[in-house]
Amino acid sequence: MGVTSVRLQPEIENPLENLSKKLDRSKNYLINQAIKEFLARKSLEDQRWDETLIAIDSVKSGKLIAEKEVSEWLESWGTENELEPPNL
Repeated sequence: MGVTSVRLQPEIENPLENLSKKLDRSKNYLINQAIKEFLARKSLEDQRWDETLIAIDSVKSGKLIAEKEVSEWLESWGTENELEPPNL
């Protein structure tokens, strides 16, 4: 496990110290949790951006699903005759 030093500004250090005491957790634990959540969120954003680029390429190449097909599929959710998702 690596060790990294971080200088925290007072407006971060003080609330962090208070939260650490309140939750009975170390500041190290809280900082690690915050970084994990940040990295997970950034990873999800990257994934969504990649999916957006794929969708844009799909539209540019004419691979589309008609709005009517999507609406019919969505309206069938929860019914006895639920439809399969529309395909290209």
